[in-house]
Amino acid sequence: MKIAVLTGGGDCPGLNAAIRAVVRRAGSFGDRVVGVRRGWKGFIEKDFLPLDREAVTGLLHQGGTILGTSRTNPYKDEKSRTRFFRGLRSLKPDAIVAIGGEDTLGVAARLAKEGVPVVGIPKTIDNDLVETDFTIGFQTAVSIATEAIDRLHTTAESHNRVMVIEVMGRHVGWLATYAGLGGGADAILIPERPFRVDQVCEVIRKRHRRGRNFSIIVIAEGAKMIRGAKEEMVLSSRQTDEFGHVRLGGVGQVLAEELEKRTGFESRVTVLGHIQRGGSPVPADRVLASRFGVCAVEWVRSKRFGVMAALKGNQIRAVPLSKVQGRLKKVDPGFFQIAEVFFG
Repeated sequence: MKIAVLTGGGDCPGLNAAIRAVVRRAGSFGDRVVGVRRGWKGFIEKDFLPLDREAVTGLLHQGGTILGTSRTNPYKDEKSRTRFFRGLRSLKPDAIVAIGGEDTLGVAARLAKEGVPVVGIPKTIDNDLVETDFTIGFQTAVSIATEAIDRLHTTAESHNRVMVIEVMGRHVGWLATYAGLGGGADAILIPERPFRVDQVCEVIRKRHRRGRNFSIIVIAEGAKMIRGAKEEMVLSSRQTDEFGHVRLGGVGQVLAEELEKRTGFESRVTVLGHIQRGGSPVPADRVLASRFGVCAVEWVRSKRFGVMAALKGNQIRAVPLSKVQGRLKKVDPGFFQIAEVFFG
């Protein structure tokens, strides 16, 4: 059996661990694995890489992806679709294991509907995929962001500053909520909860009245500010990628400037950016990626296609890709209420 494996979308820690698991488990059955470079683009460009045990030795702790990645949509237009299926026919895989987030697995779901044998593995530092408790990369990103908040605490307290930390999170605030709760943030601002600047100012003023002359504010890049009757999202560019996403960024700077202007307290912003995606995966992500990869190959062997690996409690389950496509897992209100207990 020939299994194709690819990584698509943004990189994150744990991708190499998943690739390694696919190759090692497939090898135990005597199957061949071929890597598809740069996500779905590899099929369009017929860019393939044979993978064996030697090729994945030492990958468990390495960040990034040896296959490369891209935000390529083979359904963008008819030309892309034609070239994609031409590349697919040239490789002739018995199955595809697609490791990716919302967009990559959305393509996988469409392929499954067209009869292509595909199994998905969820990865995204946003943790925004439904049907799974956690995705590959999330726990590492939380660890990185929490450590950054810990470091900024000392500067904030030493200089009596308001520190605004902008983390990733386009449509959901899981990363901001987990990191903010773990790092002791005084306010957490997420896309699910549009905010008014005056509300954040009041949190800071209350702290100052209690003698706490510094504050830590964690904000997701997709958080929406309410100005008058409108909710606004701050964009760094109006250009879109192949899936129609605009580039976010800058809301932290806007917030810091507004806070200083309205309260008179010195405010600074730190944008963590791609630091959150880099470096070695934490053990939780290494283990999760390994479990997902092994199960994906076993489902391929049993011809259980059109499914995604999902963590449910402590069990790995197969859920239909059709149940994941076009849906986002938003921060649970009850969970966010726990974080709110510690605000201010």
